[in-house]
Amino acid sequence: MLKSYLYSDRTQLSAHFNVQEFRCKCGKKHNILISDDLINKLEILFKKLDCSKIIVTSGHRCSDYDKSIGNSGVGQHINGNAADICCYDKNNQPISSKIVCCVAQDVGFGGIANITKAYIYTHVDVRTSNIWYGDEVVNYHTVTNDFYQYFGISKADTTSKADSPKAMKGIDVSRHNGSINWNQVKSDGVQFAILRAGYGNLLSQKDSKFEEYYQGAKAVGIPIGCYWYSYAITPEDARKEAEICLSVIQDKELDFPIYFDLEEKKALNTGKTNCSNMIRAFCGELEQAGYCAGLYMSRSHFVDFTDDDIKTKYAIWLAEYSDKLHYDGTVGMWQKSSTAKISGINGIVDINECYVDYAEKIRSVGLNRPPLPPPPMPTFTTE
Repeated sequence: MLKSYLYSDRTQLSAHFNVQEFRCKCGKKHNILISDDLINKLEILFKKLDCSKIIVTSGHRCSDYDKSIGNSGVGQHINGNAADICCYDKNNQPISSKIVCCVAQDVGFGGIANITKAYIYTHVDVRTSNIWYGDEVVNYHTVTNDFYQYFGISKADTTSKADSPKAMKGIDVSRHNGSINWNQVKSDGVQFAILRAGYGNLLSQKDSKFEEYYQGAKAVGIPIGCYWYSYAITPEDARKEAEICLSVIQDKELDFPIYFDLEEKKALNTGKTNCSNMIRAFCGELEQAGYCAGLYMSRSHFVDFTDDDIKTKYAIWLAEYSDKLHYDGTVGMWQKSSTAKISGINGIVDINECYVDYAEKIRSVGLNRPPLPPPPMPTFTTE
């Protein structure tokens, strides 16, 4: 059944999908069309792929928006029957579109296609006639009637497995660390750096050392991520912080996730449900903008103040100052000490271990890249 929802509707459609994820990106406040069958099949796909999350990059489209991005203005997105998606495994790594296409075929989607050269983003729809199994890297027409055969994938291999590289040594820094000699930092074995981009919900709260640190780390080839220290106490506050964070990092090429730093007592006092909603609000804005979103918390607060889906949905960075991390779930990074000494930095610094090759994973799917500047205006001369 096709249903129409108000632009502002935040109805939870199913365990993993909300109306807002399918809102047209035109920015106009028109109704949102969504097929029940689409949601049901997306939930089946979620389960079969054993996903941590599925990000909807494009759901319902109005005809004008569809035309504005080079399409015909008619079709499955306009009818509320389609979604362009990116599926993530339990290690928060994107699952190949080749695998998604195969499993979507088993689920019974009528239209399925890989839509990017990186084979990460997939179109699915619930059309009931003129079945379309496509690969837009090749063309916009049907390329096969069996994705398993087309991609050379066996049914036994339709789960995505992320590699687990050796732990990497890294630091996280803010203006409190003062001037840094990044050549010495690299010589001391530091393999990545997480920089504080800022805090709160004002552009003036950009970290005063962010630009300097970014340029210094880039100059010596140290991969970079960043974090935003939160003072939010509502999801709307968190959403505003995300907008400011995006304005700070918009021209930066970041190799690691952008982390939501949730540790203020005032925020934690709002309770588990509200904290989880704030995390979803901040990280959701980052993901919609094309960034890999993460969460930083102390291990104990993470266990006590986040819903179960949060624990597997984002890139997780936990702090626990101990000889080991006392957490049985999957994490990407562990802040193990706040009193380390690193060459090139005066005083003490936070030290981290990372277990995911974020730089390679993020680069392979084209996340964390600022938009290209517009081409220069042509100049005309007369002979």
